[in-house]
Amino acid sequence: MANPGGTFSVIGPDVTIKGDIEASVDLHVDGKVTGNLACASLVQGETSRIEGEIKAESARLSGEVQGTIEVRDLVVLKSAKIHGDVSYDTLTIEQGASVDGRFAPLRAKAAPSGQTIKAGGDKPATPMSAEEQRRLSLAG
Repeated sequence: MANPGGTFSVIGPDVTIKGDIEASVDLHVDGKVTGNLACASLVQGETSRIEGEIKAESARLSGEVQGTIEVRDLVVLKSAKIHGDVSYDTLTIEQGASVDGRFAPLRAKAAPSGQTIKAGGDKPATPMSAEEQRRLSLAG
């Protein structure tokens, strides 16, 4: 998904959308979306809520998400509350963020069942490589 000319779209805090959203530009969501969301880059406001699958090249999440997330470059801010599995290439999580789900690198989605890396109290099914450890960072 390309971002021609640096344009973006905004879903304001007073807007509720029921249905899937597909945008070829960057998207800023401050309202509520009930449906799947696909865009080039996503910025989610603190008071927003997304119920559905998120697919984007990059995302900066600070609101509530109920659904799976598939983002190459993901930043989860401390005000975020995520309920669902997360697939990423690079990941930054601020201390205080709430995530109830599993983390796995995007390439692990193609691996056979039981080969994904789990977050939380579980031991990884497969040890993280040095490259994966470099791409995973915690922000303080």
